[in-house]
Amino acid sequence: MPPATVTAPAGVAHPAERWRWILPLVLAGTIWILPHAGFDARSWGLLCLFAATVCALITRPLPAGSVMIVVIAAGTILRLFTIQEALSGYGNVTVWLIVAAFLFARGFIQTRLGERIAYSIVKRIGGSPLRLGYSIVLADLVMAPMTPSNTARAGGVLFPITLNVARVFGSEPGPTASRIGAFLMKTLYQSDLVVSAMFLTAAAPNLLVAEFVRQGSPVRVSWTTWALASSVPGIVGLIVVPYVVFRLCRPSVTDTRPAQALAVERLREMGPLSRGERRMLAVFSLVLLLWFAGEWLGLSATTTALFGLALLLLARVLDWQDLLDEKGAWDALIWFGGLMMLSGQLDKAGFPKAFAGASASLVQGWPWWWALVALAIVYLYSHYAFASLVAHVSAMFPAFFAAALALGAPPLVAAFTFGFFSDLNAAMTHYGTGPAPIVFGAGYLTQAQWWRVGFLISLVHLAIWLPIGFLWWKTLGMW
Repeated sequence: MPPATVTAPAGVAHPAERWRWILPLVLAGTIWILPHAGFDARSWGLLCLFAATVCALITRPLPAGSVMIVVIAAGTILRLFTIQEALSGYGNVTVWLIVAAFLFARGFIQTRLGERIAYSIVKRIGGSPLRLGYSIVLADLVMAPMTPSNTARAGGVLFPITLNVARVFGSEPGPTASRIGAFLMKTLYQSDLVVSAMFLTAAAPNLLVAEFVRQGSPVRVSWTTWALASSVPGIVGLIVVPYVVFRLCRPSVTDTRPAQALAVERLREMGPLSRGERRMLAVFSLVLLLWFAGEWLGLSATTTALFGLALLLLARVLDWQDLLDEKGAWDALIWFGGLMMLSGQLDKAGFPKAFAGASASLVQGWPWWWALVALAIVYLYSHYAFASLVAHVSAMFPAFFAAALALGAPPLVAAFTFGFFSDLNAAMTHYGTGPAPIVFGAGYLTQAQWWRVGFLISLVHLAIWLPIGFLWWKTLGMW
């Protein structure tokens, strides 16, 4: 008789899985017994809770949404924040833009408009997986100067199209993810960060950077100056990053010509645009136009996305049950909203500024170029503690910029070094900026894959933007 199998009761972690709970608790305990560096017990407890939360999102003792509910309950009971503060992240406009992008993407799938667009792309430029990857990059680059929200651009427009392209090749989350979907999704996300760094109007934090530079130095950053300074390292990045992702997430599909033939056949079968597709296309075109003109019309990207979603409901393209069935949207709302709240609480406690000050003191007396490189690396990897590009810039850019100037760095060189890495720093995690939970939520890459590839891409960014950037800015006479 075979030995009886012992299983853990429902809701109780299996002994072999208890490390997933133990590591976050050990990390929190270790941080607690360290010197509190002048912070009160409540603030230090908040740091412990944040560290344990990020660790738990990595070890995954529970799904991310469940982890966040446990964290919010624990933080409230321990009086680390009030219940009103605990729920404040769910009123964040970026969080709701993410939710709206998920729901908007469902309209592409429901009407099959996304499928039609995907087949058209594959038919015309689907000669190889790498060419498909570069086509996504090109589409992002064309829209970027006029779309000041990378979440709207990558999550609202390009994500549903990329998702449908992957499905053309029979690549779905799970066993077939590596067929081509994982490569396309990671290319979309990582390339969007490069595109976001290339134009002053390509992402929300860039305009904030320009304002902080104006306040903290005698120089001004114009749209043209930003675009010129980013052009050479940016173009190199757009060539190199998709290829590196291709090598790290190598698609098992190599010959895509049969898919091109399939695309021709499927487009023939689909026939002319259906009524649902026409309505979806009309709403999508209007939303895209409003995203382009939002800065001049005074409309935020979130307002535009929710307006578009309302139109889809009124036009009966989607119904309420369709929205309820989009589980990824509500999952992202819970865990990402909670993480935004925790990040904001850390900022209010003063940890980012203290961290920036301590980092600057370590490079005191160094030649300015080495000091700036060291500070840029610290600035890049400190984004592990942030769930928003704007929050990172608001909390840390002024301190790092001031420290660089005090060490003798030329103002424009310091401004662009930290300014460009204010977008590129989201490469590592699945929560670093708005598009991250959307693209990650598609399920084509595991969290371990996402973090591993993201860290390697961050090294690529350092290898491109520091040496090439410094040389290019020298050519432009910035130092």
